[in-house]
Amino acid sequence: MSKRTKQQFFLLLLLLISGVSFAFGNGLTLYTPYTKISVPPGENVDYSIDVINNGSTMRTVGLAINGLPKGWDYTLKAGGWNISQISVLPGEKKSVSLTVEIPMQVNKGNYRFTVSADGLASLPLNINVSEQGSFKTEFTTKQPNMEGSSKSTFTFNVDLKNRTAEAQLYSLQANAPRGWTVAFKPNYKQATSVNVEPNATANFNIDINPPHNVSEGVYKIPVRATTSATSAELELEVVITGSYNVELTTPTGLLSAKVTAGDQKKLELVVRNTGSSELKDIKLTSSKPVDWEVTFEPQQIDRLEPGNTAEVIATLKPDKKAIAGDYVVNIDASTPEASSKASFRISVRTPVVWGGVGILIILVALGGVYRLFQKYGRR
Repeated sequence: MSKRTKQQFFLLLLLLISGVSFAFGNGLTLYTPYTKISVPPGENVDYSIDVINNGSTMRTVGLAINGLPKGWDYTLKAGGWNISQISVLPGEKKSVSLTVEIPMQVNKGNYRFTVSADGLASLPLNINVSEQGSFKTEFTTKQPNMEGSSKSTFTFNVDLKNRTAEAQLYSLQANAPRGWTVAFKPNYKQATSVNVEPNATANFNIDINPPHNVSEGVYKIPVRATTSATSAELELEVVITGSYNVELTTPTGLLSAKVTAGDQKKLELVVRNTGSSELKDIKLTSSKPVDWEVTFEPQQIDRLEPGNTAEVIATLKPDKKAIAGDYVVNIDASTPEASSKASFRISVRTPVVWGGVGILIILVALGGVYRLFQKYGRR
């Protein structure tokens, strides 16, 4: 090759390199700051991509997504519209939004694809699926354990996530012990089913009420959400600390009696433990009229198991000077945890001897009047 030919060759090569540099330096660029993103299955990944025109003339280019895995979907938008082509003035840029929808049934791993602009520019992107996808449902709660008495309502807040590609109508069920009530409340209303959209979560409450006579202890209540295609179960735990209730009455339920002033009257009392916990040191006290006496045998019940009863004899002694009539005596059975009061109507009669004296006084008075009438009535 001659010297002149070599010069022409190098000149041509220089011009070619300059032309390529000019084309790339003044052409299109696709840019997004986040080119590798990690997400779980079923999520959507949103990109904001700038189409930058570094050239000296307006560019109109078609945008395409290449290499997206089978079963994945995407939308490309700008100005609120779905687009496939965009025009950019020289020295300016336009932003487009790309949303990639990852299916639920997908393997864990890295997935690479590109956004291209008519072959003039391309943007490689990488999505890392962080876990193995599955066709499943998740039933969860942040507080699976609650404690309270048998009178409590236990309200659990739960999340039911449909990690499938289709809407699911879940049947809601509970396997509670006999006597317990379980109410599912999606949308704050009691229901037996709930509809959940694909890859969406329904948040709702579950109210659990134990029977009033439930014993102390730990109770497991499994709840389940099922469809023909998928299901999930959640175990809730209720700890019953027990309830304290005491009832004071009589064997017949009658709360009245008759007694003569100065005499004694024995009342049979029944103290019943109507709670679910043992009662200790049940004391018997009274509120009575002045100068009356009320005693109890026994004065205190040391222990009383749930559902059991104890008999107590109350002895009443009205004041011997008490006037005939009805009086009220209040009797209390109490512990630090619970108490019960019974009000007795006591009818007091005067002694017979005082009745005789009264009649004698009346007769004497009548005799005196008669004598006066005889003595002065003849004049």
